[in-house]
Amino acid sequence: MIEITGPRDAATDTILTPEALAFVDHLHQTFAARRQELLAERALHRAQAGNGRDPGFLSSTAAVREDEHWRVAGAGPGLEDRRVEITGPTDPKMAINALNSGARVWLADLEDATSPTWENIVGGQRTLHDAVRGRLAFTSSEGKQYRVTTPQEHTPTIVMRPRGWHLVEKHLAFTDRAGRTAPASASLTDFGLYFWHNAQALVDAGRGPYFYLPKLESHREARLWNDIFVFAQQRIGMPVGTVRATVLIETIPAAFEMEEILFELRDHCAGLNAGRWDYIFSMIKTFQGRGRRFAFGDRDGITMTVPFMRAYTELLVATCHRRGAHAIGGMSAFIPNRRDPEATERALQRVAEDKRREAGDGFDGTWVAHPDLIPTALAEFDTVLGDRPNQVARRRDDVHATADDLLRVDGAAATVTDAGVRSTVSVALRYIEAWLRGTGAVAIDGLMEDAATAEISRSLLRQWIDNRVVTVEGTAVDRVSVSRILDEELDRLDADGTRFADAAELLREVSLGEEFPTFLTIPAYARFLVDGPQNADASDGVASGEAELPLAG
Repeated sequence: MIEITGPRDAATDTILTPEALAFVDHLHQTFAARRQELLAERALHRAQAGNGRDPGFLSSTAAVREDEHWRVAGAGPGLEDRRVEITGPTDPKMAINALNSGARVWLADLEDATSPTWENIVGGQRTLHDAVRGRLAFTSSEGKQYRVTTPQEHTPTIVMRPRGWHLVEKHLAFTDRAGRTAPASASLTDFGLYFWHNAQALVDAGRGPYFYLPKLESHREARLWNDIFVFAQQRIGMPVGTVRATVLIETIPAAFEMEEILFELRDHCAGLNAGRWDYIFSMIKTFQGRGRRFAFGDRDGITMTVPFMRAYTELLVATCHRRGAHAIGGMSAFIPNRRDPEATERALQRVAEDKRREAGDGFDGTWVAHPDLIPTALAEFDTVLGDRPNQVARRRDDVHATADDLLRVDGAAATVTDAGVRSTVSVALRYIEAWLRGTGAVAIDGLMEDAATAEISRSLLRQWIDNRVVTVEGTAVDRVSVSRILDEELDRLDADGTRFADAAELLREVSLGEEFPTFLTIPAYARFLVDGPQNADASDGVASGEAELPLAG
């Protein structure tokens, strides 16, 4: 049984209907136990990596990699040409901007670009419900009206990204057949509500129910998603194979299982995406206790051209094209500033360089985070693709990335500077403060920051402290110096109506505390974003870094 424990309003009454909740409950009763088993596997593998065992390609699945004959389902209707995709949260204003942007795909993000307040989660589902039906509109508090002016058949194809397996939705309580109650799975909640309300309407409009799958760490997790897709389609009488999934390869374990992930999802898979920011975070987190072999320099030195990132992206393209899947590039963080033409020109130049490299490497499309970047990205892919919808036919048989190549951090292990440490503290603090206020995608110092880039910042701080790094100026990066910088930034930024004091408290915990949570969003969500009596229980999943569900009966 699924019970609503969060506040109710017009949006919840539209989205959390008895029929939709029954579907979400059925998903939980069927798949919750397997989800928890896979989270336990994650913890075991993470401990092994932290204790000195490098990840590698699996011998048990060698037959899958060696079999040249299998292919994935490929693009569904509306996904044939993905040369530019715009990413962003699902609030009405941002959704309307995305639908009017001219991009080929809109990644409607309930994950890293969304602060998971109850209002944002349910409101985001309401936004998607209206967008699918061509009736989305919004009037700001100042009276400004926003409308979708693009004809619906020419709006970007929607690909929704649910939250990851490790997260829970504390405003819904799930009771299993044994009578045990716990917060609902965020993944099953986000997927279930979107699929139930929109799957058939999307097909009727000539497209389909499409999903970006985040944070996967193994092909067994991909198998779980595939089984969920089969179950959901059969539950509503939809032909199996209608769903399409694009998997974000944004963890180190997943990079070693790309072919196996495609294989498990082959009847529903459209492609893979190079989720660069989470991938960098995963590299830091996975090898947090392994010493200076995996230590990095300032954040701006971890570029797409350092050896481990080149190996990862080239392997992704080669793997996708070998199996008939799209390879989608990642998001350059540089964004324009309409008030600063010079800053905008610099941003456009950096974005053009990034997209030129991706298109030249064989990617079939890429992400941008701002509508003004679409012409720049589109120009680079148009140059390579021309009239072709993609370049899946371009095999990258020249790519031979080894396990050692995927773990080569030289080039990124540059120097740490005083300015780099201060910037890392400041960016993390400012992003967390915005996240606590309900904003998940934030422009800071000319870059688009989301939860993944905040994770990089706070984990770099911890890595430098643990490795007793000294900056080029001679400053020891330790808890005392980082805490001092945090105090100075707090004094500079704090003001009435802000959440900087809470943000600083959280940043101290997730960077300087005795424990290192696997995701900063787990304690942050439990402590600060949960409405009602559940907020008193902030311990769920914090110590282990994973949020738990009971085993189904």
